[in-house]
Amino acid sequence: MPPELQGKHRALLPRLRDAGSVVVAFSGGVDSAFVLRAAVEALGAAKVHAVTGRSPSVPSAELADVEKLAAEIGVRHSFLDTHEFDDPRYLANPTDRCYFCKTELYSRLVPWARQRGFAAVASGVNADDLGDYRPGLGAAAEHAVLAPLADCGITKLELRRMAAALGLSIHDKPASPCLSSRVQYGEAITPEKLAKIDRAEQLLRSLGFAECRVRHHGEMARIEVRAGEIGRFTDAELRARVDRGLRELGYQYVVLDLRGYRSGSMNEVILGSGLAER
Repeated sequence: MPPELQGKHRALLPRLRDAGSVVVAFSGGVDSAFVLRAAVEALGAAKVHAVTGRSPSVPSAELADVEKLAAEIGVRHSFLDTHEFDDPRYLANPTDRCYFCKTELYSRLVPWARQRGFAAVASGVNADDLGDYRPGLGAAAEHAVLAPLADCGITKLELRRMAAALGLSIHDKPASPCLSSRVQYGEAITPEKLAKIDRAEQLLRSLGFAECRVRHHGEMARIEVRAGEIGRFTDAELRARVDRGLRELGYQYVVLDLRGYRSGSMNEVILGSGLAER
């Protein structure tokens, strides 16, 4: 463990230990994986369980990897089907869509944990998330979900460094939030749209773009890749392959965002507008 992070690591373990036993809302990303690893260290594997919410909003690649990662950490794992697509408020895709999604998850996960004798539910929310527009944090607070990383002031960069020190294989894994985050606010969410986005991003990853997004704007797909990889699109053959692939999925227009990949770019149209209130 890097010396400058040892204090935060020491502070994290007692918070988890004090919970007694914990279910970790496990997305398969580095944040929740690090909490899961720390929970096993603090409590022992018998008092920890990883649970992944499963619905059409979760990228298929994430569902394929979570069980393997839980096994790597040495902890039991379960899927829990969620039904946010039954909620018309979620489907309408308002600016606080994530609140309804997380409400659906935690309203099922917290009782699931209690029925099995677990004392608490924990998430992978980190200190950086507190400064972003995250409507789901309200749902977590309403269901008393623990956020040990945020409580200890651990940032995304710090937890990646700590995860690497602990030998987690995904310490440098790119973030992969729910597919609904790719759809512009106000445009209805449907399973068909999310499957289309998922396939579009799978195409980009197959071409070597490890960190990418396909933002869905009706008939237009807006591609975000790392700024250093934008130059790859000067290759005519690559452009043609991407254009053809996304048009075959049903997009009429395929554009490249010259600002490059950035987390939460859909929020840029609402931050500072007074709409981001929850």
